[in-house]
Amino acid sequence: MTADLFTTNNVWMMLCTALVFFMHLGFSLLETGLTRQKNTINILFKNMFIICAGLLIYFTGGFSLMYPGEFNGYLGFNGFGLPLGVDGVSIDYADGSYTYWTDFIFQGMFAATAATIVSGAVAERIRLDAFMLFSVIYVGLIYPIVGSWHWGGGFLSTMNSFLGAELETDGFYDFAGSTIVHSVGGWAALIAVVLLGSRKGKFSNEGRSLAIPGHNIPIAVAGVFILWLGWFGFNGGSVLSADPALTSLVLVTTSLSAAAGGISAFVSSTLWFKNYDVTMFMNGVLGGLVGITAGADLMSPLESILIGLISGVIVVVAVNLIDRWKLDDPVGAIAVHLFCGIWGTIAVGILGAKASLDQFLVQFISISIIAFFCCVSAFLILFTIKKTLGLRVSNREEMEGLDLHEHGMDAYADFGLNEH
Repeated sequence: MTADLFTTNNVWMMLCTALVFFMHLGFSLLETGLTRQKNTINILFKNMFIICAGLLIYFTGGFSLMYPGEFNGYLGFNGFGLPLGVDGVSIDYADGSYTYWTDFIFQGMFAATAATIVSGAVAERIRLDAFMLFSVIYVGLIYPIVGSWHWGGGFLSTMNSFLGAELETDGFYDFAGSTIVHSVGGWAALIAVVLLGSRKGKFSNEGRSLAIPGHNIPIAVAGVFILWLGWFGFNGGSVLSADPALTSLVLVTTSLSAAAGGISAFVSSTLWFKNYDVTMFMNGVLGGLVGITAGADLMSPLESILIGLISGVIVVVAVNLIDRWKLDDPVGAIAVHLFCGIWGTIAVGILGAKASLDQFLVQFISISIIAFFCCVSAFLILFTIKKTLGLRVSNREEMEGLDLHEHGMDAYADFGLNEH
């Protein structure tokens, strides 16, 4: 490892960190555009809180919880904060791919994403203080524990010994987080939506789903394009070096899956609903991005297109299933991040360089373990908050808008758009 290569690797990782940070603007714009004007500031406030609090919490203990070093494979902790004495700025650290500080900041950007996924699903009716408390606990404890099971060298990464079987696989595989990031956030979003209930006016007295249009689709589309751009850092940075062959492949598979997901969702939704729905198109792109994230480094271009095509259909089907189950997800976060996250993780055992029956079984078992842990954890946290602090705003606050009642301001006051 030369000093020049060490510098190149580290600069690439820092650039990817910036791109992942930029994704938080994309999430903010997407959620804002797909919800109503009267809740705009509330959406923006939550997303500002997530990245600020998330980084501080990850610094305080999350990073050490997720990467504890030698541990029992289930739960470990390497101390509070970031020790200044660590030998993390030499070529000896991380095989010369990046410094200790770059390692922390890149992983910290990932951590905040799990709570951002929940933010969109619970939009327009959750209490702000309840959401902030949940985010602190979930990002500070649940996400890093799950992450340690795989990326931290835990029991999922050595599934053979965990199952007591000789499987032809090294263990669970999730390259950039279809499950570790997206499904972890998606399971929490599902539990939160169930406990919160639907927005007023979402379902008729007969149980029919009624559309509640977002107030600014152009902003939402801009958010999708920013997220797509940020995913080059999300997946490209997960190579953990500037390896030109692997990084370029990852960027190609990521983009092809996103494009295929968008086309697939728009075509399937057009055949189903007989109209060209841009919101389905948008979520199809995001579904393709989530779907490829688990195996972006393993798939051929053709396989990545297939993953995207299936992800787009999954988004359309999942959105309709969620409506039929009388669940209210204003931005489609559960369909995109949970359903496509599961598909993308399972796809590692079906397509690509690691495809095998053993790998499929390991992927399925690992998803099930993570699902159980996240659902139970999210339920305990949210149910406790519901019974103590309270989880949902009052009927009046919901009808008049969270911007007015929780923030005392209007996002578009200068334009005279004061309708609530």
